Amino acid sequence: MNQWQTPRRTTAILLLGALGALPAAAQQPPEPVREAALRFLQAEAAGLPGEVSASVGRMDPLNQLPACAELVPFFPAGARAWGQTNVGIRCDSPVVWTVYLPARVEVRTEYLVVARPLRPGQIVGLADLRRETGDLAALPDATLTDPAQAVGHHVRIAVAAGAPLRADHLRLPPAVRQGQNVKVISRGAGFTVSSEGRALNGAVAGEQVRVRMPGGQVVTGLARNGGVVEVSN
Repeated sequence: MNQWQTPRRTTAILLLGALGALPAAAQQPPEPVREAALRFLQAEAAGLPGEVSASVGRMDPLNQLPACAELVPFFPAGARAWGQTNVGIRCDSPVVWTVYLPARVEVRTEYLVVARPLRPGQIVGLADLRRETGDLAALPDATLTDPAQAVGHHVRIAVAAGAPLRADHLRLPPAVRQGQNVKVISRGAGFTVSSEGRALNGAVAGEQVRVRMPGGQVVTGLARNGGVVEVSN
């Protein structure tokens, strides 16, 4: 060994030691991600009828994602603040990544149940109905919650006693007609946007409507009385 080998070896060892002392890339803590998703879901569910509760699953604690300084929650296409759903969380800074968390929104309120069998053509009276309390988000779409929505209307199809009463069980006047110009209200976290479009199908209040917007885009929302369609973002 000559006199130059020892300093070179010593320098290499010192360099490796310095590299080993560098901190590993910071991992994304799961709890801020879950909290951001939960706040978003609670804001989206605000205004729903009854007692609303929201829950969000946890992010993988062993994730290898870099720590994020700017978390942006959103709904994936087709998701909404209702029943079993998903919330997306996008990181915009300092790197870009996206994760999806399972979530659930429960809406406990009173709804209408058929007290005795209904036959096609009969007119619904108060004695034909009773109220029960449960998770509206777990029931069939367009389940009715107010006797005023049903009493005095004709039954369209036979309905067994004990079944939740739905709008499509009755001959209800349409809230939106096919071809009608409708007001489209888009609701998101902390904002509401109104626009106009043309309904591609008719629907009673609470049923889904497809609407063609002026630019040609087709959106789907829930029909409301007065020619209004609500779309969740």
